[in-house]
Amino acid sequence: MASMSQPASLASCRRRGDRLARIIRGRGGDPMSSVSRGLVILHEDDHLLVCVKPAGIPTANAPRGETSLYTLARGTRSFIGVVSRIDAPVSGVVVFGKTSAAAADLAEQFRSRTVVKEYVAITEGRFPAPLEQWREWRDFLPADPRMLGFGAAGRGGAGPVGRDDDEADPEDQPGREAVARARVVRRSGEVSLVELEPSTGRKHQLRLQLALRRCPIVGDRRYGARLPFPLGIALHARKLTIDHPSSGERLFLEAPLPLGWSDRFPALFAGG
Repeated sequence: MASMSQPASLASCRRRGDRLARIIRGRGGDPMSSVSRGLVILHEDDHLLVCVKPAGIPTANAPRGETSLYTLARGTRSFIGVVSRIDAPVSGVVVFGKTSAAAADLAEQFRSRTVVKEYVAITEGRFPAPLEQWREWRDFLPADPRMLGFGAAGRGGAGPVGRDDDEADPEDQPGREAVARARVVRRSGEVSLVELEPSTGRKHQLRLQLALRRCPIVGDRRYGARLPFPLGIALHARKLTIDHPSSGERLFLEAPLPLGWSDRFPALFAGG
């Protein structure tokens, strides 16, 4: 599978305090539209592998005969350690450790919350904040979303197309507080373009926090969305900031939004 890998990044370096920081951005295009194109790599070295996960496949633990990002990443590599996960219908940046020591270091970064995560979502409803103003959300999320009024298929009827596994970061424990910052970047009719920065990694955290505010993510019928979305759900893990497990270098990793987003909601992306 390694022969199918696609290098897809541009890197630049800068000094950050007394240590080197590297910015790695994915190239333009739409790597998230098809698994058949193979693995899209943002960065790879002897210690870690950073990929762009397409919507519609799990990060790991796919049923027999089905594809996961882990399956694609494993390829001919001798070791791949899963250190964080994003839900199957979500696209974006995912990092793997290539040694057991690197995987343990990265997992500890997630547990200790030194990792910085940024997501982008398109939501339904009236987002509860003025444009460009950050709001902090603190919510208690029970282990079973049905306690919040969501059934197995949400309030909106049938669940999303495709497998929707329950994935979370290593720090997650059921029935804990979920903390995130959010702001609306642009509105158009009944939808909003929203940036989110979770500081915890609970199961389905952002999906639930938005649904609780009557702003479900477009396509997320499990949690009450009405509008369809062809690429899983409209939630994308755009940026991930980590410390390199060997050098300590700060890595700023970024995956571009799938092109299908601007095609589906052009008014939200007009003018850049």
